[in-house]
Amino acid sequence: MNDLLVILGIESWKPALDSLLLPPVPFLVLILVGARLMFRRRLIAWSLILTGTVGIWLMCTAAAGMLLTNVLLIPPRALGASDIADLKKQPKTAIVVLGAGRKLLSPEYGLSNLKPLTMERLRYGIWLAKETSLPLAYSGGTGHGAPQGPSEAEIATRIAEREFGRPLKWSEGQSRDTHENAMRTLPMLHDEGIETIVLVTHGFHMRRALAAFERAKQRTGISMTIVPAPMGLDPSARYDAVSFLPSVDGYEMTRIALHEWLGRLAGA
Repeated sequence: MNDLLVILGIESWKPALDSLLLPPVPFLVLILVGARLMFRRRLIAWSLILTGTVGIWLMCTAAAGMLLTNVLLIPPRALGASDIADLKKQPKTAIVVLGAGRKLLSPEYGLSNLKPLTMERLRYGIWLAKETSLPLAYSGGTGHGAPQGPSEAEIATRIAEREFGRPLKWSEGQSRDTHENAMRTLPMLHDEGIETIVLVTHGFHMRRALAAFERAKQRTGISMTIVPAPMGLDPSARYDAVSFLPSVDGYEMTRIALHEWLGRLAGA
């Protein structure tokens, strides 16, 4: 699907298509269709209205978010102490942090900034680089349809050096999505003699990122070992009565899970 959008020259439509395909829009459509049929087909109408209403409720719960994340995304486990110790011994290895968005201006700093998810990834990547003494790379430009301004890579380069005292060795600031992250980062690091990439991104994004890098390896003919280094995992997540009540966190978890699943299906 992603390739089709590129061929048609409408890849900038991806954010709009994402919003239309993900909840709550489909459930709202069901409710509207049900209302339209109310005086002609009452059973079908009530079925659609109830399905839409229950769907909106569930999509706002942490229970649904956790279930969708575990079933659709299957996040890999985080790196343990022994994994990190092994990475210290691997030559020709680099840590790659994938972007997750930027803010053109944070008024409190008077500068462009990274979105919270992006900062979490960068922070973990820098921590991992310090623990392993491996060089650090960042991949992220500006998203499809995003306004002009400094790329994520430019912002990340500034923050890594000024705020963490850990300069990036490589930065890639042209990619607009995960597919392009992989297609641009692999050749860049391959030319530098890198043979293994430690891939840093959130657990919910890792399966899509790994799929993108595997496709990039096939398309470029570059042989590269990809080691997943997921972060942001929640081992304490559990189902209880509160997790079935609507919440902002529940809505965000559900939307992210469905967004990542659709993105992986589309090859984005």
